[in-house]
Amino acid sequence: MARGRAGEVGEVGGGRGVEKALVVFGGELVGDEIVEKKGKGKRKEERERNDLIIDGLRISPTNLQGMDQWISQIEQWFHQQPVEQIYVAVAVLALTVVLFVLFSLLKTSKSNTIVLAGLNGSGKTILFYQLRDGSPHQGTVTSMEPNDGTFVLHSELGKNGKIKPVHLVDVPGHSRLKPKLDEFLPNAAGLIFVVDALDFLPNCRPAAEYLYDILTKSSVVKRRIPVLILCNKTDKVTAHSKEFIRKQLEKEIDKLRTSRNAISTADISDEFMLGVPGEPFTLEQCRNKVTVAEASGLTGEVSQVEQFIREHVKP
Repeated sequence: MARGRAGEVGEVGGGRGVEKALVVFGGELVGDEIVEKKGKGKRKEERERNDLIIDGLRISPTNLQGMDQWISQIEQWFHQQPVEQIYVAVAVLALTVVLFVLFSLLKTSKSNTIVLAGLNGSGKTILFYQLRDGSPHQGTVTSMEPNDGTFVLHSELGKNGKIKPVHLVDVPGHSRLKPKLDEFLPNAAGLIFVVDALDFLPNCRPAAEYLYDILTKSSVVKRRIPVLILCNKTDKVTAHSKEFIRKQLEKEIDKLRTSRNAISTADISDEFMLGVPGEPFTLEQCRNKVTVAEASGLTGEVSQVEQFIREHVKP
């Protein structure tokens, strides 16, 4: 028991490694404290000195022993497995890594090439200038060499942020130069087939033949290259609508499909059959996506063209 004088402390009992002290202040009992023995604190310090600290994480010897046992169990499991099974697992893992790397490379290196094709006089070259410079320049142009350029679309020059340039190729529509199209299709992200909406009817058959050749090419079908049929010169009052042009092209292609399917496959080895047998042909039956839009390269109304380009060549 403690005496009542201020500031005096008396010992009371002990046991179980703990001393109990009564603190007397001003002659009254105000509280008690539990004080751990020094020996217990020393043992804690010794344990902490034996701990392993990795990147600020304290690991005790007990935990290290547990990790050793876990690693030993894994090693034992591996030794119990057939060697062939381990080889197969490693091969599958390696193949997965390789495919992931290849997929990443292909995804980051997606083509930015857009090909302009169509008959002579359809307005491809003026469209090329309009997209690049925002101007038709000389007006009516007949080119005998492909126009090839990589640039940011003129309408996007004032935009902020990173914009991916477009590689635009204008392939001449002269019959002798059409084979040049095959040089660019294997790397094309999209193809714009330009049709003269003002002078369409006299050129409907040859335009349909050219379009048929494009839609049945293996390089287009296998890679599912999207095609935009662009009805140009729609600013003119007498120009045909895109709905009319679409229906007429479908009818002509349906006739071509019937006649060309009768030809020996040896003569059209690079072609795929269009449409569904026994049904009238429509553009929806194509394996790749085919859409129809309107534009006027001369007046600069090319918003639907730019939309198609940016849909397939991301900024």
